[in-house]
Amino acid sequence: MNIAIVGVTGVVGETILRVLDERKIPVDELGAFASRDRDVPLHFRGRDWPIRAATPDALARGYDAVFFASSDDASAELAENCARSGAIVIDNSATFRLADGVPLVVPEVNPHDAAADHRIYPVANCTAIVLCVGIAPIARLAGLRSVRVATYQAVSGAGKAGLEALAYEEEGASTSAPTTSMKTPFAAPIFRNVIPLVGSTIDEFGDSGEEKKVAAETRKMLGLPSLHIAATTVRVPVRFAHSEAVFVETERDTTVAEIGAALAVAPGVVYHATGIVTPRDVEGQDLVHVARVRAEGDSKRHFQLWIVGDQVRKGAATNAVQILELLVARGFVGAGSARVSTP
Repeated sequence: MNIAIVGVTGVVGETILRVLDERKIPVDELGAFASRDRDVPLHFRGRDWPIRAATPDALARGYDAVFFASSDDASAELAENCARSGAIVIDNSATFRLADGVPLVVPEVNPHDAAADHRIYPVANCTAIVLCVGIAPIARLAGLRSVRVATYQAVSGAGKAGLEALAYEEEGASTSAPTTSMKTPFAAPIFRNVIPLVGSTIDEFGDSGEEKKVAAETRKMLGLPSLHIAATTVRVPVRFAHSEAVFVETERDTTVAEIGAALAVAPGVVYHATGIVTPRDVEGQDLVHVARVRAEGDSKRHFQLWIVGDQVRKGAATNAVQILELLVARGFVGAGSARVSTP
């Protein structure tokens, strides 16, 4: 299979490469693309691959699948041309997530939404993916009337800039030597702090862009357009893995035992009937962990749960590769694609 990655030098791009290797995805030709040509090649599976600037001409070279792990602008400029050239596009940006007629697929949640005529597959917001994997088994068991979630999001959700900002502040706190200022992607200092704002935009109702994404994309993935969702998204000084405190109201009566049984057999889920799970426990994993499931008093419809997942892997790179695996298994990738002509 001929595969390209746009944004190959970023956190998600690097993780896509790692996941492709771990899951033994066959790669005959690899297109490694970034915002500009790089002098140092990418080493992958015993070969050096040149890192080139992502341009329409460079990407229209017969790739079977093109992963986008770059900016919204790059996806808006390049993705549709890739699809017209015959490639399946798997896009980690927000560009196409809520577009009509474009599926938002999490293979453990809604694989049935993938179809042969779809050429662009957005990867959903990382927080929403972790949430949906954890609550989809409850939706299948007893329906959902409402979902409320408070998130505790790792700095790597802001990419390398987020990781560097936390490291910089940690270093500054550990030494009395003066440090120069550094541009940060966060609204406030992150070291030894909690920031109740993910992103930078607030609408007229007081919701951030991240909070609106979580609500809208969760509805789309679950196929519940009228589901009431309220989210407060918070950045915490954790490197990897998002955590979420979730409060659900079901459509039908159920019990903690029934919910636990559904979670225990759900694909992609690790259910903790007792004890706790933390971001450090799940870092580097592809599974979503659910713990502390409990009813609110004697209610049969109001429940609380704690969900944790590595957002760079399951929330981005792994989900992207799983989409490719799903499409290959269904015969939607590769037919009629030309081979890449390497320069």
